[in-house]
Amino acid sequence: MISIDDLRKNPQKFAKGAKDKGIELNIQEVLDFDVLYRELLQKVQKLREERNTAAKARDIEQGRAIKKSLDLLTTQLADTEKRLQTLLWSIPNPAKDDVRVGKDDSENEIVKTVGKLREFSFKAKDHLELGELLDIIDVKRAAKVSGARFYYLKNEGALLEQALVRFAFDTLVAKGFIPVMPPVLITEDSMRRLGYMENGGEQDMFRLKEDGLILVATAEQSIVPMHRDETLSESELPKRYVGYSPSFRREAGSYGKDTRGILRVHEFNKVEMVSFVAKGKDDEEHEFLLSIEEKFFQDLDIPYQVVKMCTGDLGFPAARKYDLEAWMPGQEKYREVTSVSTVTDFQSRRLNTKYKTKTGTEYVQILNGTAFSIGRPIIAILENFQQEDGSVMIPEVLRKYTGFDQITARKS
Repeated sequence: MISIDDLRKNPQKFAKGAKDKGIELNIQEVLDFDVLYRELLQKVQKLREERNTAAKARDIEQGRAIKKSLDLLTTQLADTEKRLQTLLWSIPNPAKDDVRVGKDDSENEIVKTVGKLREFSFKAKDHLELGELLDIIDVKRAAKVSGARFYYLKNEGALLEQALVRFAFDTLVAKGFIPVMPPVLITEDSMRRLGYMENGGEQDMFRLKEDGLILVATAEQSIVPMHRDETLSESELPKRYVGYSPSFRREAGSYGKDTRGILRVHEFNKVEMVSFVAKGKDDEEHEFLLSIEEKFFQDLDIPYQVVKMCTGDLGFPAARKYDLEAWMPGQEKYREVTSVSTVTDFQSRRLNTKYKTKTGTEYVQILNGTAFSIGRPIIAILENFQQEDGSVMIPEVLRKYTGFDQITARKS
């Protein structure tokens, strides 16, 4: 949620911020309801004072008349406050000034490209062909059990996933991140406070409507609300978490897109980073989290590029977002493998998460970033480290976790 004081001072900023994200808003309607709410609040407060005066004077008739008017105004005030809150929650977090204005992902900015693309003396296979050859990926049996866009990781594939998780956790815990295994079901209220249900976002969620619960799409969604209605001490910041959980996405609007293999699926496991930082520190933290993501893929020796999202591809809560795209030789293109965003104080206002300062309290600023969205680095490893006979070498940094340095085809 944005600050109502900021909206009053600079409504044009938020109108432009919404337009830049492709969201149509009537900012004047919000301001009108704000004026109405404040007028009603003043009237209610005045009537309460008059009621107290009448009570002291033991003027029963006057007290009854005031109560009748007060009941009516209190109801109107509550309805107006609810409508104002809904309107305020419909305003997206404006992009930061350094974010390019653009309509969609075609206008994103490639910041840099790192690593040398491998040259093969044979035609490179894609990850699904390799996975089936090595008997480590099985989408056909998953389709029988769960339907389209699910998969089994088997044999060395399952061990490779666990190696990536351990590699990420060992690296991040050593940097002071707090390890956490969060719940994967959260309340609709928690998800709404994160800002992911506005602007059609709920269409991509798996919802248990009878229970009022939603399956998370990333561990961040159950980690960030941990500190709802809490006030942290400034000395605790930055407070950083690394979480691991299954993630669930309906992939609404992606019908027919990336249906082959395990790139775009309904369920996958993910290691996620979350940071709570002091006001004015989010830019620095954003670069720090991005550097961690880059280091992971540098250590894996996988070429990648860093892409900065334009406003139209930014999402409702984010003020700035980078994607890291790894080179996939079997597809002959870069594909997204991680993202990292700052949402400034947008989520902390909705969640009422603050920190103490010497002079009072401030809302924390929150960031989230992917360490590994497990299926995608596995795709990159299979395609980049494949050999002519279909075997795949394991990146050296992972071998102490896997216990093997190569995956070869199983003998029938």
